[in-house]
Amino acid sequence: MAPAHHQAAAATTVTTQDIRRAQRADGPATVLAIATANPETRRSQDEYADFYFRVTKSEHLPQLKEKLKRICKKSGIENRYTYVNDEVMKAHPEFSDRKLPSLDARVEIASNAVPELAAAAAPRAALLGLRHTVCRTILSLHGCYGGCRALQLAKELAENNRGARVLVACSEISLIAFYGPEEGCTDTDTLVAHALFGDGSGAVIVGADPVDAVERPLFEMAFASQTTVPDSEGAITVQHKKGGMEYHIARGLPEMLAGNIKRCLADAFGAIGVAARWKDLFWAVHPGGRRILDLIEEALGLDNGAMAASRQVLREYGNMSGTTVIFVLNKLRCRFAADGAEGADWGALMAFGPGITAETILLRVASGLMGN
Repeated sequence: MAPAHHQAAAATTVTTQDIRRAQRADGPATVLAIATANPETRRSQDEYADFYFRVTKSEHLPQLKEKLKRICKKSGIENRYTYVNDEVMKAHPEFSDRKLPSLDARVEIASNAVPELAAAAAPRAALLGLRHTVCRTILSLHGCYGGCRALQLAKELAENNRGARVLVACSEISLIAFYGPEEGCTDTDTLVAHALFGDGSGAVIVGADPVDAVERPLFEMAFASQTTVPDSEGAITVQHKKGGMEYHIARGLPEMLAGNIKRCLADAFGAIGVAARWKDLFWAVHPGGRRILDLIEEALGLDNGAMAASRQVLREYGNMSGTTVIFVLNKLRCRFAADGAEGADWGALMAFGPGITAETILLRVASGLMGN
């Protein structure tokens, strides 16, 4: 006969599968709340070239100034918010010249400004007020697909940890890449970047199995995937140098994205066995630029206005890198809450960045947006 303590142990044996089932949520990850924030300084796109060439002491380059004005006019952007202002540039004149060492000063400023901006978007869960036992993960240097990557990670955490609530706090400031134009330079990367990028932060709460009467689920996160566009190495690059971060964006980028968008979507929907017509979806696409949105709409055969939320964010805020898709998702939330979500079922959240990396999250309108 086996000893008594062995009998007791056998009677209470728990398998790894039992533990696994107990740890995992029953339902899919869901977007439970969204908030956004921007720096105080709001600058009109019409006046940006004058500001930029004045604070960088580049007024002696009138041809480049006129070129930037033309790029700004065609950008589809009306306003942007930015941390960089006259006071910042007066305190750090070295920011104007990329040949001067300034990376340390930029990083020091960003180390305080970035979390402060993120906390402004999540006032009920300030970064410094979380319990010491809360797990933290930092994602950086992902570029424009960073917000979508963070949401995918939040989905995995929520679905694999029963009862967990995940705060995604995405914050971007373009100070790290703010510097004056180079005289005689024919490369337009600097001017294009300064015509597009703005600053902002977004916060999203993600969790599975919403608590009735307490939480109102907005969007179910049904599936997430990441794709690297073939032969795209070098199409988008960022490089840190002593004078700040330098961008390179290939001229054929919009065409490259549009040429691969159907495959990304087909792979994602095919993985869960859902057949969808592109015209029937709602869209939350990172507005990297107006031409990107134009060509993606054309490639998918979408009706005019299908990407209205993306265009509105681009117009009002510019390209805020990784946090931009959170602003777009928030615009959709506001639209559905005001007008109702009748006719909306499946949707796609997409963002693109260095790699070229394409992130896709398949969304479904949840009960918190139904019947409004």
